[in-house]
Amino acid sequence: MNYVRMPIEIESPEQMGYENVKYNLTESSVTDTKLGDLNINLEELIIAYGDHMGHQKLRELIAKDAGVHVDDVLLTAGSATALFIVSTSLLGKNDRILVEHPNYATNIETPRAIGAKIDFIELQFENAFRLSIDEIENKIISNETKFISITVPNNPTGTVISHDDLNKLILLTKDKDIILVVDETYRDMTFKNLLPVAASLASHIISVSSLSKTYGLPGIRIGWLICQDKKLMEKFLAAKEQIMICGSVVDEEIAYRYMLTRNKRLSLILEEIQIRFNIMKEWINESNQYLEWIEPQGGVVCFPRIKVNIDIEEFYKILNNTFKTFVGPGHWFDMNKKFMRIGYGWPSTRDELIQGLKNITSAIKLCLEEKN
Repeated sequence: MNYVRMPIEIESPEQMGYENVKYNLTESSVTDTKLGDLNINLEELIIAYGDHMGHQKLRELIAKDAGVHVDDVLLTAGSATALFIVSTSLLGKNDRILVEHPNYATNIETPRAIGAKIDFIELQFENAFRLSIDEIENKIISNETKFISITVPNNPTGTVISHDDLNKLILLTKDKDIILVVDETYRDMTFKNLLPVAASLASHIISVSSLSKTYGLPGIRIGWLICQDKKLMEKFLAAKEQIMICGSVVDEEIAYRYMLTRNKRLSLILEEIQIRFNIMKEWINESNQYLEWIEPQGGVVCFPRIKVNIDIEEFYKILNNTFKTFVGPGHWFDMNKKFMRIGYGWPSTRDELIQGLKNITSAIKLCLEEKN
């Protein structure tokens, strides 16, 4: 495999040093959780190898929520590892896949590292970043396309496929004998009309998710993949065993204890997300002479575009160096840098979010002043 580091990782706040970022609007998650706030005592936990499939009771909770059998759930070290397992298990050099774009980089870069041929389903701003089933059908190459990959809600746009279109896509992929991979990392943050876990709807579907984004637990590296196809699950387990044997029993126990109170915690998380979304929406409306967006339907990110003519490199320079404010530039997603992913869930306070958004407007204004 030909590994190449991704811009989204090279330029991430954890690599730059959080101490150098005053207003962090790059993250696609809620605020990170403090271990002490979970009130978990692990003194009696035995630090041994764990179940290779993952913590049994944790998988039972995930399976119950998804509407599948516990054996259809494989725990992984975050959703990134789940996506890695899927790609390396199903693809070889010159195999072909169809991937939604823009998208989380791992959905693209791992197949690329394998040497797979990647066709893109382009989400267009002018079409409200909607997924086109007709375009997907037209881009499928019979007997070549191995799987189709989408993200719901999408990262970085926050858009969500309709239930009707999801059903059409399921029927299409089943008819064409193509695996459908659905990255559902942000599913629990859908604003309304929550879709079912896709893998619960048919055996040729693989769902991927994690506790990192919605629950602010990226440090315990807990993700999972769900699939009802027993042969595929056997292959995925073999891949996991060769990569890591099993997951961390510490991480999995923390995740299990957390998930026991998931519903109560999620209710509070969603309340805060809605408040922050309203802050985001109000700022966009106030800044509409400079920016335009497609209103997201889930997650804690949006993907607005600067619509005024400025020096875009100078904009990021001013935003980063003068205002100590960071967003996810468009090139993180192979898009024009006039686009930016703004994460509104991660700042530790609402005031921090509000100031960060104001700094974006101020940076644009300074660029316009310099131009004139």
